[in-house]
Amino acid sequence: MIEQLFGSKTRVKLLQLFYSNPNRSFYVREITRKIDEQINSVRRELANLLSIGIISSDNTNNRLYYEVNQEYEFYQPLGAIFGSGVVATDAAPTAGAQAQDLKTIGNVEFALYTGQFTRDESSGIDILIAGDINQAKLTKFISELEAKEGKELRYVVMPIKEFQYRHRINDRFLLTVLESKHQILIDKHQIATAAEEEE
Repeated sequence: MIEQLFGSKTRVKLLQLFYSNPNRSFYVREITRKIDEQINSVRRELANLLSIGIISSDNTNNRLYYEVNQEYEFYQPLGAIFGSGVVATDAAPTAGAQAQDLKTIGNVEFALYTGQFTRDESSGIDILIAGDINQAKLTKFISELEAKEGKELRYVVMPIKEFQYRHRINDRFLLTVLESKHQILIDKHQIATAAEEEE
């Protein structure tokens, strides 16, 4: 049904990938791997989405990266359709699916991606997790994610009380992470949301 409405299965998978990962950039081969489609059809649909203005591109280290254009006039309605992960396929992992995976490592109250995920190295890390975490399950989760992403990830884990305390005192490290380009996966206390609204 959605494929019929939007013209192609590849386009739908691309929209799901981009809208479920709003601050994340992807290069062509990475996209092809994640949505499990032929590179030619991915390139064709990326060109279509780029010409409409739904996505934007940026060249870094001789590699072309694509991400959703949050300034696009229909960003919100398209986000409502594709960002929830409700219509996502197994082949197009979403932030919702990643948040579900995170829940297996313990009581995760806050989690975000930054660094290599968003091409913003200012924080010096790729993943921040706060909550009551099972160390063995965390190690397994990180190694599986590293295998999936094909790169080594830098991560920081802290108890939620420490996270809240650091947030309250405007801890420099936490402030840098929250000010960097990031993608929130879990925010049970609406901490980052409240901080963004204050800006």
